[in-house]
Amino acid sequence: MESSVLECIGVEIIGVMSPVSICMFLVVLLVYTLSSPTADTATTIRTAANLVYVENPSDTAVQKFEGAVLNAVVFVVLIALVTFLLVLLYYYNCTSFLRHYMRFSAFFLLASMGGSILLSLIQHFSIPLDALTSFLLLFNFTVLGVLSVFSVGIPILLRQAYMVTLGIIVAAWFTKLPEWTTWTLLVALAVYDLVAVLAPGGPLKLLVDLASTRNEELPALVYEARPTVAVSSGGASTLGLFVAAGVSDSESSRIELQVVSRNNLNSRSGNDNGNFNDNDNDNESSFDGNSLRNSVNEDDGDEEGRSLLASNRMRIGGGREGEVVNEEMSREEGMARRGGVEIADRGIKLGLGDFVFYSVLVGRAAMYDLMTVYACYLAIISGLGCTLILLSVCRQALPALPISITLGVIFYFLTRLLMEPFIVGTATNLMMF
Repeated sequence: MESSVLECIGVEIIGVMSPVSICMFLVVLLVYTLSSPTADTATTIRTAANLVYVENPSDTAVQKFEGAVLNAVVFVVLIALVTFLLVLLYYYNCTSFLRHYMRFSAFFLLASMGGSILLSLIQHFSIPLDALTSFLLLFNFTVLGVLSVFSVGIPILLRQAYMVTLGIIVAAWFTKLPEWTTWTLLVALAVYDLVAVLAPGGPLKLLVDLASTRNEELPALVYEARPTVAVSSGGASTLGLFVAAGVSDSESSRIELQVVSRNNLNSRSGNDNGNFNDNDNDNESSFDGNSLRNSVNEDDGDEEGRSLLASNRMRIGGGREGEVVNEEMSREEGMARRGGVEIADRGIKLGLGDFVFYSVLVGRAAMYDLMTVYACYLAIISGLGCTLILLSVCRQALPALPISITLGVIFYFLTRLLMEPFIVGTATNLMMF
């Protein structure tokens, strides 16, 4: 009986919630540091999110609401059009163009938006840096970021750090939007994420299906968490995952770790006496051609075993790639990209957009009161936990925004309209300390 993924998903959930929490915390710090009491509409930026309507303090509530809804509809339509364009390009195998586009986008975000935030921090803290030194620091930071996100052979911690940095930069810029536009936009994006990932003709679902059919990675900004590897000892029927390391012969010559089911390999070998050495002297899991050769008896007339042995001899002994890939597990596990989460060979994946809009919600709450920040943070983390548990059960791509954004918005307004007046009133009347 196949074990549930819930038995080993706890560490992976923590591995995703930790960077999300760090991103939200740093965005709140930036909002408190760089925002001034006199900053109102003068610092409001003009982007695609408020392309139609620019909010003014003198406008009535009805005008602000109508303008915010119009801005949200236009922004969601633009995102849908761009996503369908990406689907079209990916369908016609314009993968190289998409990769270069993603590299340019990351370079632009780090250089322009990141440079603006860096300049604001230098001015705020009066850091003694000349223009040339600042330019060199920003240039090296930007180039290293692009290489870390899109190149192979980069330490996973450095890649994860730059993914969180990208989320912080974009979220800090979105917090400059007007209040009504921000809340309406968050709700609209949650609804769009739900439709785009789960609807039959949704653009993100089309991208995921195309990538699954071609068995390749989409060139997208996705945060990857390391998988939780639980190797079962003895004959226990828990979710025993075996890590087989294979050396690639491509130009990068990297070592990839793939999550392979021990029971699946044993059943395919046709012999229960298969020997996998998972108690190495260096405490590392190893896999070579001898272990598979011992698990299949060439003299027993098993044609399936012979074909499996021959194919793996080509991969391990003289093949060019030398990777052990479990195609059946990768087919079972769901895939997701920019608008959702995924459990794949390298663990849970979370789109960069989810980092951004979680942090935008908390950053907007930070502009009002810290109590709303705590409430929104707990709501977002709870929604993300529910989404990841559903992901482990459903084993398919799921949108990461709807539950968290819905809970975050509800808790923000409940805290602002009900909880804060109650606590402030009781405290001022010495009824609560």
